[in-house]
Amino acid sequence: MATKSKKKAAASDLIREAIEDEHRIRKAFKDKDWAEIKSSDSWVIFKVMSEFVEGFEKLAKIGPCVTIFGSARSKPTDTYYKMAEEIAYQLVHHGYGVITGGGPGIMEAGNKGARRASGKSVGLNIFLPFEQKGNIYIDPDKLITFDYFFVRKVMFVKYSQGFIVMPGGFGTLDELGEALTLIQTRKIGRFPIVLVGKKFWAPLIDWFRQTLIAQGMINEEDLELFALVDTPGDAVHAIDEFYSKYLLSPNF
Repeated sequence: MATKSKKKAAASDLIREAIEDEHRIRKAFKDKDWAEIKSSDSWVIFKVMSEFVEGFEKLAKIGPCVTIFGSARSKPTDTYYKMAEEIAYQLVHHGYGVITGGGPGIMEAGNKGARRASGKSVGLNIFLPFEQKGNIYIDPDKLITFDYFFVRKVMFVKYSQGFIVMPGGFGTLDELGEALTLIQTRKIGRFPIVLVGKKFWAPLIDWFRQTLIAQGMINEEDLELFALVDTPGDAVHAIDEFYSKYLLSPNF
C-alpha cells in the first residue's frame, strides 16, 4: 500500500508540474497593457538592484576567495564530495576563503572544508523549487540568497580569485561556460579555472578538440584557459601557481 501511495503521489506531482509549466508558457504570451508592463518591470528593476546592493555590501571586504562549483546531488559518501571538502580545507590553509553556491552536495562539501579549517565560508544561495537550500556550514554573516541567476553569477566572478570546477550538471556547466566566455572575450581579466576529475571531464574536452576546434568554433589556445587535475593538492597548486607568475599572494 505504501508503494502504491508513493507512486500515486509522484504521479500527482508530475501532473501538477506539467500544469504549472503550461500556465507559465501561456502567461509569457499573454498580452499586457502598458500599466501592467510598467508596474512589473519597475518592480523587477528594484528587486535586481536590491540584490546587487546586498551582494556588493556583504562581499566587498571578503578578502581573496576561491569558488568551488559542483553537483548539488553529490552525497557525503561520494568521492568528489570528499575531494571538494579537502580542496576547501587546503585552500584556507593557503590563505583563501571559500565561496560556493550555498546549497547541498559539492557546495556543502566546500563550505564544510572551509569551516573545518576555520576559514571564511561564503554561500551564494538561490531560490529554487527543488534541490537548493542553504547548508549549515556557511558563516551566518556570509549567506546571501538570490532570486536571479545573473546577479548571482556577477558575484561569483567579481569576488573570486579562481574557480574550482568539480563534476556537476547544467548549473556547473553554465558557470564554467560563463567564466570561459568572459575570459576568452576579454570582458574580464584572466583568473585560474581548475577542472577536477580527469575521467569526468575528458569526454567534454575531447569534444572541444574534435568538434569545436576542428570546426573553427574556438582556437587551440582556448584550451589553455583552464587546467585539468585529479587530486586536491594539484587543484590548490594550480591556483597558487597561477598567481605566483604575477608575484601575487592571497593577501593582495
